Amino acid sequence: MSLYLAADAGHDSGVLEVSTLSARLAYALMCLTLVWGVLTSTGWVNRLTGRDALRGSHQVLATLTLAFAFVHGTTLLMLDSGAWELVEVVVPFKETLRYTFGVLAFEGMLAASIAVGLKRFMTYWRWMWLHRLAYPAFVLGVLHAFFGALAAGSLATVWMLGITLLVPAVTVMFLRFLPARTLATAGLVEDL
Repeated sequence: MSLYLAADAGHDSGVLEVSTLSARLAYALMCLTLVWGVLTSTGWVNRLTGRDALRGSHQVLATLTLAFAFVHGTTLLMLDSGAWELVEVVVPFKETLRYTFGVLAFEGMLAASIAVGLKRFMTYWRWMWLHRLAYPAFVLGVLHAFFGALAAGSLATVWMLGITLLVPAVTVMFLRFLPARTLATAGLVEDL
């Protein structure tokens, strides 16, 4: 069901505005969470403050991202038109690919967050594998945002800010997976 057809039909545009605003805030926080998480895990910002404070601030950003993404999804259920049902908001592949990206992104980020709470019950490598689900979830979230802006006809205006937030996140994510020797050669980390 098209979110924007429901708005054009004269239904609750205020709910759609809340959904749109929460989606944009979730996108911005998602990008910031990824950047801050990589900077924290690699130790590139350890000199600013203690490691616990850095990890805590990453958790706050991740929680806010999930909260705004949750608000975005649940406001769709509040439309007067009844265009959305719970199963369409929670089950991937139930709707179009654009919505599938959003559902999978939220569920991947939720799984990565739950893994943090279960860290003491798992081996480090199992926990790391689960927590790294945040990277493909990030990519799916970006795809959902892009196709959402395209469908809304706001790609030209909204996506400039989206790209501004996306470039540092993708750059840091790319650097995160480069070999340490390559980073040392480039002068980004101290020699090994």
